[in-house]
Amino acid sequence: MGLPKAMIETKSAEKMSGEKLRELQQKRLKKLVAYARKNSPYYRELYNNIGEDFALSELPPTSKPEIMANFDSVLTDSAVTMRRIDEFTENIDNVGRMIDGKYLIFKTSGSTGNPAVVLYDKQNIDVSSAVAAFRTFARKEDLDRFLKHGKKTAGVFANYGFYLACGMSRYLQLKMPRKQTKITVDVNAPEAQIVKELNDFQPAMLSGYPSNLALLADIDKLDIHPDVVITGGELLTDDIREKLTRKFGCYVQTHYSCTEAGEIACECSEHHLHINEDWVIVEPVDKNNAPVACGERSDKVLITNLSNYIQPFIRYELTDRIILHDGKCACGRQTRRLEIEGRTDDILTFSNGVSIAPMSLYKILEEVKAIRRFQLVQHSENSLELRIFSDDRENAFEQAKRDLLTFFESKGLHGITVSLSEKSPEANKVSGKFKHIMKATDNL
Repeated sequence: MGLPKAMIETKSAEKMSGEKLRELQQKRLKKLVAYARKNSPYYRELYNNIGEDFALSELPPTSKPEIMANFDSVLTDSAVTMRRIDEFTENIDNVGRMIDGKYLIFKTSGSTGNPAVVLYDKQNIDVSSAVAAFRTFARKEDLDRFLKHGKKTAGVFANYGFYLACGMSRYLQLKMPRKQTKITVDVNAPEAQIVKELNDFQPAMLSGYPSNLALLADIDKLDIHPDVVITGGELLTDDIREKLTRKFGCYVQTHYSCTEAGEIACECSEHHLHINEDWVIVEPVDKNNAPVACGERSDKVLITNLSNYIQPFIRYELTDRIILHDGKCACGRQTRRLEIEGRTDDILTFSNGVSIAPMSLYKILEEVKAIRRFQLVQHSENSLELRIFSDDRENAFEQAKRDLLTFFESKGLHGITVSLSEKSPEANKVSGKFKHIMKATDNL
């Protein structure tokens, strides 16, 4: 497609009616499915009994475990395999670099704890860039100030590994080495280092996980004045939104995305999340994958990424619970909007008053390759229980414990105990929601 065409098509879609957007979705879906059937052995078999003139509901849903179990056959380029990806990602310097000069590689565990590897082709990258260019900002005045102040962007994320935020940031840095307007500050770096990097850079846009930014907002020495704060990866609560607004004196907004689907929904000035319906199909469904009506909360959601052709995600299951709305919005956008429960892991506080955001601990445990699923539970200020699912439990636990204690000591936390639980990670028995990082007071 190319970036210029992606920009033109994304911009033109903003003027389309709901009916026209649905027609565009159907056209792009037909094209994606035809390509997947021709080039992906997995989808060729999955759609063996599906006719050419199909409805979306006729396509079987897919899931992260299923896609990963059939990884090589899902891809539409047989030259790329999991073995080659494992070799490529062994070198951390390959973060932000394309395998075979064609595909970016990202890794994520997601809300269910099952690991995933996601490839982005050039078209998917271009569409992501186009959506970011036109729909990132909820208000035009924030965009104008951001442009005036040099588009300096600082993201407080995990600045290591093949995660979407740091991987895409490094990709852009490598692509435009002389135009360094973006930095990624390691969320797990010492507090003094984070403050120094942000103060020295003075970002016009600050982005990060809500829980981490909420902790940064308590630091008096942090003296930055961004034009906008954009959060993601977790639920932005009203309390955290207000706290960040008071600290930074600017507009605070959020968005809804995942590595597999990219930017699913962008926030408007009414604090509504509008679906990017030209590039993604969102289906709220119940536990049996039956459609859920507008205004009703779903048990999960099926998403279809209409721009990724190397690794098609078609009716792909996310465990998020959403409510879909199709009424008019005061902001004027024509697309439907959604509410999302989002990730609600706990901020853990220890005996000396130090608080640790959940995503810091999440990223440490996610790096232990032998762990397939995890849950860290705080029973007291200095006592943690680690629940893991692994084929090598003892060695996986020892590495996880070592990495956690090293991190705690870097934060001045000593005497922390981490024990291996006999229990497996499990969802809340009442709500059905899963937390990676939680206090024992949660009803499990």
